Amino acid sequence: MRGLQLRGLVAFGSAVSFTALMLLAPAATAHADPVRDREYWLAEYGIRTAWQQTRGAGVTVAVIDTGIDGGHPDLSGAVVGGTDFSGDGSRSGQKPVGEDASHGTMVASLLAGRGRGTAGIIGVAPDASLLSISVGFGDRARNSDQQIADAVVWAVDHDADVINMSLTRNTPDWPRSWDDAFQYAADHDVVIVAAAGNRGSGTEAVGAPATMPGVLTVAGLDRAGRASVDASAQGITIAVAAPSEQLVGAVPGSGYVTWSGTSGAAPLVAGVVALVRAAHPDLDAANVINRITATATDAGARGVDPIYGFGTLHADRAVSERVAKVQVNPMGDLAEWVLVHRRATAEPAPLATVTPQPGATRASATPVPVASEALPASTVREVLVPGALALAFAGSLVVLCVGARRHFGGLRRRE
Repeated sequence: MRGLQLRGLVAFGSAVSFTALMLLAPAATAHADPVRDREYWLAEYGIRTAWQQTRGAGVTVAVIDTGIDGGHPDLSGAVVGGTDFSGDGSRSGQKPVGEDASHGTMVASLLAGRGRGTAGIIGVAPDASLLSISVGFGDRARNSDQQIADAVVWAVDHDADVINMSLTRNTPDWPRSWDDAFQYAADHDVVIVAAAGNRGSGTEAVGAPATMPGVLTVAGLDRAGRASVDASAQGITIAVAAPSEQLVGAVPGSGYVTWSGTSGAAPLVAGVVALVRAAHPDLDAANVINRITATATDAGARGVDPIYGFGTLHADRAVSERVAKVQVNPMGDLAEWVLVHRRATAEPAPLATVTPQPGATRASATPVPVASEALPASTVREVLVPGALALAFAGSLVVLCVGARRHFGGLRRRE
């Protein structure tokens, strides 16, 4: 039996939210697993082949999000540390917070899920370690801009090699506090991966942190490997494109959902960054990023374009091919940008109040206005109840029409 699917729509960063309450059983370990079988990207984007050389052991990835439920069976042993900046989480960062509390767990499972034998979700870098850093998204969050800056610094100080940010401020600009925090990461050789955002959630063009120089920005692809219409955005800062549709993710407890958005594409790329760092520990951040971009498969106009960036992700090539070293980050230099754009002696006019939102998920019913803080980048989800061990499903859909600024209150997931 292939398993029963029950659907629930979750639109991040929009005025409409659908919540599905569910009781899920772990997937049965059988000849075919309805969760593992959905991870098409493992074979199609060279990830399984890359595992012949490395699975990411020794690399630490910080996930700045809504918190990771490290108790999910597929994430057992993956989370080695964390903290909370939202004021609503736990000291370990493993208490999911916010209206879309499952987002961080979904992201983490794609990045470094351990699976259970041949069942459950296995991430791109299943031997990498995770730091769970929970932040608050939305209008009710306390200064999420500063939370994110503090989260980046904390991640660097706690030995992160990579930082995943599946969120968007939904504006091209960013606060000055991010200048210092992101430069601190660059100075300490940390690769930051960020989601481009989703047209379906109101993000037509990428927003910060995906607009920041030096950041590895990820756009989204549909199941056929073409640019996603709803679960992606476009912009000149895109580095690479990865799957953002028909994704499967773990949710707090022991359940699963299928979902869309660059919030899911970003951890796939962050996982490949972890593989590259494990296979090439001598490389600095600029050359790690260069291996990702230089080995991408060209998918658009010749050269770099605002839809695919340098092309589509190819994990095996990024890990294994011979790539000439570079002296500068192909995604730009934040220090140089700050020198040019922040040198005015007069105090600049304050930025519009923007709340970062988790997510790059998928199309939402109502676009989020530009003047909202960071939101998660996720969109459509299906609750997945795997196979014969599915227990029971208590279904309840709650539609909350609360205005375009209400949805994740701030931080938007970029997927």
